[in-house]
Amino acid sequence: MSLPLLPGNSFNRNVGKEKFHKSQHWGFCNNVRMLVSDAKPGIGGEPLPGQKMKPKSSMFPTGDGTDAPSWVAFDKQVLSFDAYLEDEVPDKSQENYRIRRCKIYFYLEDDTIQVNEPELKNSGLPQGTFIRRHRIPLPPPDEDQFYTVDHFNIGIDIVFYGRTFKIYDCDTFTQNFLRKIGVKLNPPGQCPEDPYMKARRETLECTEPLRPYEPFDTLKQFLKYDGKVLRFFCLWDDSVSLFGDRRELILHYFLADDTIEIKELLPRDSGQNAMSLFLRKCKLPKYGPPGVYQPGQITDRTVLNVYCGLTETGVIGFLLDKYKPEKLEQDFYKDTDLAIGTTINVWGRKVLLCDCDEFTKSYYKTKYGVENFTSISCKPPPPPKIERKFPPYTGFGSEEDSLSSCIGLMPTPLKKNFKKLMEKDSYGNISNILRFFAKLITDRCADVDRLFVISYFLSDDTIQVFEPIEKNSGLTGGTFLKRSRVKKPGQEIFKSELSEYIQPEELYVGVTVNINGYLFLLLNADEYTLNYMEKNLDKYPFSNFELAMQKVKDEESKSIEIKQVFRAADSDNTMMVDYNAFREILMSLTVGKLIDQEIITIARHYRVPDEPCQDFDVLIARAHEYFKKNDFQNFDKLLANCVYEDRAKKNVLPRKDIRRLCKSSRLPLTDDFLESLLSRFEDSEGQINYESFFSTLNWRANPMPELEAPPYLKERCEEIWLGMPSPVPVKYINYVALLKDMLGLEED
Repeated sequence: MSLPLLPGNSFNRNVGKEKFHKSQHWGFCNNVRMLVSDAKPGIGGEPLPGQKMKPKSSMFPTGDGTDAPSWVAFDKQVLSFDAYLEDEVPDKSQENYRIRRCKIYFYLEDDTIQVNEPELKNSGLPQGTFIRRHRIPLPPPDEDQFYTVDHFNIGIDIVFYGRTFKIYDCDTFTQNFLRKIGVKLNPPGQCPEDPYMKARRETLECTEPLRPYEPFDTLKQFLKYDGKVLRFFCLWDDSVSLFGDRRELILHYFLADDTIEIKELLPRDSGQNAMSLFLRKCKLPKYGPPGVYQPGQITDRTVLNVYCGLTETGVIGFLLDKYKPEKLEQDFYKDTDLAIGTTINVWGRKVLLCDCDEFTKSYYKTKYGVENFTSISCKPPPPPKIERKFPPYTGFGSEEDSLSSCIGLMPTPLKKNFKKLMEKDSYGNISNILRFFAKLITDRCADVDRLFVISYFLSDDTIQVFEPIEKNSGLTGGTFLKRSRVKKPGQEIFKSELSEYIQPEELYVGVTVNINGYLFLLLNADEYTLNYMEKNLDKYPFSNFELAMQKVKDEESKSIEIKQVFRAADSDNTMMVDYNAFREILMSLTVGKLIDQEIITIARHYRVPDEPCQDFDVLIARAHEYFKKNDFQNFDKLLANCVYEDRAKKNVLPRKDIRRLCKSSRLPLTDDFLESLLSRFEDSEGQINYESFFSTLNWRANPMPELEAPPYLKERCEEIWLGMPSPVPVKYINYVALLKDMLGLEED
């Protein structure tokens, strides 16, 4: 967007290329002011009858604006005149009149006029726009007409609304324009000086100090550092005084004038009166408080002599002393005196600078090359902890109940770890219970063969011991230890501290556990417990397969012997051995370096998968047992979802869709068991008849006879103990894969 043509700007590029006719004057054509000849057209621009129109002439050549109106031709073209106005001042003795300079702008596009008065410092008059832009009428008796360009020239008086403006000069563009339209310009004049401003200037010149003169130039520093502030985080340690403490402060150093301001940071509910400023903005002396000074000691300039001037007005002047013998020199803090770790004197208070902000660091790094900005902690050192001594346990109730009665006046029950209880509580197939198969270590012959199941509940760290019931054994069986926390052996009973209890990471296969004086040897664990240990290797390092196999690799020198022992154990050349034989071989070859938990970890890695040889009725009966235990009855909803998915109405769906629907409905079956069921109903094309599948699983509509648990025999360790951990973790181990992967041996 182009700017309007103000005085001093260049004129249109076409101006100067055309010659103007001196016989032209300004008139209206079709209500638009244009350059026309003496003959005036009629309404609509047509010549009157019997009248001959002279050809129109313009500053533009033909074809470049001859047919355009004047506001297009003279757009953004302004004439500028310099004028002054004499105002009478009847009520002041110092001046009778006042000279006011003005600028008169004449806009050629619409003959509007604007008068501006330049602003003059300390004039006391409202200045700026003197007359707003509009068409100004001529003075009476021609008030029905308006000023045009023909009324302006240099050295003439022009009247605007009763005020006479004397034009004494104009700019170069105005001179060229007036000459081109045939106006003869008068020679430029000078604006007379205002008598009051002249007297005022003479007075100021007389009152200015004579040499020697000492300037105080702070403008450069202000313009360079205005708005730039250094910030330091400080500490005032007043703890040595009575009722004193440590105060955290913020110091602001203003680079524009070398002043310092300090604010105090009050913590919430500190009990101290909130002050807006700890130190107001001022120059901070290094050695304060300085004391009381005599008048005239602290001054910027020292006066040497005062004299009466030689002018008619008798203005008093003075001389300055450049040596300043009695001036008191004060040393103030500068930016060079501030650094992290420095202690400054704030009117007698020792303030330590501890840290600063990023702008302050960049300022010192750029200007002074400082690189070390190690901060100092403003926080006080922690108070020494007072050890609370509680009385010993009384023996009544639990230790926590006895301790809570000593902590508060009103005993409160112990708060349990609710978060841990919710995270480790049983949910679906995730039991969060570690079950171990153990036997009792005792010298009594009747108790040597007793087997137990130890359950550790992760939700509250409690232990339960259960003895399975055997027929005709002479033992009652059942609950051996009710669910409770078990203390570690060897602790004093009546003591002030809380007792330590058995933790889950202390239980693994092969360890001996002391439970209330009874020793139990952990023989095996269930599938969930073994998986839990392998997932939490930080707590159960014996379940780490890599660490266990490293101990086997250390016996690489016995590789030939290991191979021969495994081949002797595999007399039928089946390339696998049972768990008991595998355990005995590794125990004998490693000479006790491996424990049972590590052997189980290796055996689980190289175990031979069990063959899915279960009977169909047994498989369905087991599924019904799971559904009854979890009270699952949403078979109608599953069937409806399958009907919705069956767009082709063929009563069959792909196996993956049936599995997805079972998972979304939270069917209480494990992944392996669900895959076994789906494989029994899958046809050759991978489709499953969903009506037959879910009707068979509906234990209410199609009940199956309950399963009978097979009798448990101690001599047959390979049998599975239903509902309890198995006596052996795996049945068979592929020893060929072990020799090939770990020892680098291959079977012939």
